[in-house]
Amino acid sequence: MEVWSQIYDPFGNTAVSTLAAAIPAVLLLGLIASGKIKVHLAALVALAAAVLIAIFAFTMPAGMALRATAFGAVIGLFPIGWIILNVIFLYRLTVENGSFDIIKQSIASVTPDRRLQLLLIAFCFGAFFEGAAGFGTPVAVTGAILMGLGFSPLAAAGLSLIANTAPVAFGALGTPIQGLATATGFDPYILGAMVGRQLPFFSVIVPFWLIWAFAGWRGMMQVWPAALVCGVSFAIPQFLISNYINPWIVDIGASVIAMACLIGFFRFWQPAELWTSPRLRQRDDSAATMPPPKPLGPKVSTRETLRAWAPWIILCVVIGIWGTDQFKRFANSLFAPAFPVEGLHQLVQKMPPVALEPLNEGAVFTFTFLSYSGTGILVSAIIAAIYMRFPISRLIAAYWETLKIVRYSLVTIAAMLALGTLSRYSGVDATLGLAFAATGFFYPFFGTLLGWLGVALTGSDTASNVLFGGLQRVTSEQLGISPILMGAANSSGGVMGKMIDAQSIVVASTATGWFGHESSILRFVFWHSIVLASLVGVLVMLQAYVWPFTAMVLE
Repeated sequence: MEVWSQIYDPFGNTAVSTLAAAIPAVLLLGLIASGKIKVHLAALVALAAAVLIAIFAFTMPAGMALRATAFGAVIGLFPIGWIILNVIFLYRLTVENGSFDIIKQSIASVTPDRRLQLLLIAFCFGAFFEGAAGFGTPVAVTGAILMGLGFSPLAAAGLSLIANTAPVAFGALGTPIQGLATATGFDPYILGAMVGRQLPFFSVIVPFWLIWAFAGWRGMMQVWPAALVCGVSFAIPQFLISNYINPWIVDIGASVIAMACLIGFFRFWQPAELWTSPRLRQRDDSAATMPPPKPLGPKVSTRETLRAWAPWIILCVVIGIWGTDQFKRFANSLFAPAFPVEGLHQLVQKMPPVALEPLNEGAVFTFTFLSYSGTGILVSAIIAAIYMRFPISRLIAAYWETLKIVRYSLVTIAAMLALGTLSRYSGVDATLGLAFAATGFFYPFFGTLLGWLGVALTGSDTASNVLFGGLQRVTSEQLGISPILMGAANSSGGVMGKMIDAQSIVVASTATGWFGHESSILRFVFWHSIVLASLVGVLVMLQAYVWPFTAMVLE
């Protein structure tokens, strides 16, 4: 087959081409927000629209478009869907075993206040899993835990998404930074250091924002010391590790320090007025059909508490090992078959100004099954099941039950990744990006929102960095703005898009068992996402033009 070069203005009119490129994303978000169609059907409708636009508007050969769609669907199942399936499997085992009731009691003994539980679980614990695994793991784990603690479905899902923002740029052991380095050609240490001069501001803000979204202004002000301890104890290590050590271990180091500081702080400080409601301050109908929470049982011993936490401790240890480069190299040396997608691999050519020069896109599915985070989670679940003395027959039955529960979520995620992958290979995403790049003086602001858009569309900060990293460099150099600044801004702005991408919303709804209510979750987090992304854009504008912020920019 002949090489096909991407076309970014197929109609010869930038506005019309941009509107055509936006149709699949707008259709997807509109259908989800309407709540009138199930989310997996909405994803399939948007995917069908994307295929038609890629073929008939952007002139992509039909065979290539279909191959890109299938390629994306497979990527959606492995590794993303694989993570969700196994996290929910582990969670259900701990509920069935009774361990989760003891976990709830142990967390309540640290603090019975729901706001403080959010800081500890959604922000700190979630940041650890983001650093170790990423790709949906933190939202799946924290959403399930919060739901088990009695939080309403909307609170558990929506707040897990809001909390999983500031750590995302350094997630999965720095994978987004490495992707950005590949796309821009800059040193990942310099890019990571620049991101580490942007996100710590928001690492301080997000804990306050999280509590405000849950309990309102008055509820947040009652626990401001804890929110400050949480944010500062995460932000300072985030800055120091990213600037003076490396970008790979930022989240793990910062989250462990923040958890230790927060738990230590709780030992001598608790709010004067306890907040025990598991529902959002605003109208929250998600808890209407929930059974009343079970009263806490008699006080359990330290030994029983450790036994109950053992499955999650096992998960932390295994995921920590699974995320290291040494383990990945070892596992991939044992099993990592690569499958080039015939009819697509090296046949799509990305063109300037999206790429620095004409660049043929690879399309290889590397089935690194043994090193997938989801495989590590499954291993954790099996070890935990042996520890909890589940019979093999029950394990098999429980896994089948879990698969049936998440089947529509897996279809949705496959469709979402198919849409994102097709957008990348057809040049649709690049067309949207070029519209942002035409904003001149205001490019630092809109370039940051470009990263937000990339994550909202692809579901991945890594994918957004790979997609738009080259464009950020070319455009910023043409405008006389630091390309290091704008490369980092793509990643920092992208983290705020994580809470509204359809993939993350499906993960959250699956983890909380709140199937069919994805529209409610999207409506809850949407404005939080836009406002926070805009604040990142304002910071980048200041770093581009206003002293002393300009002194923070690395060259």
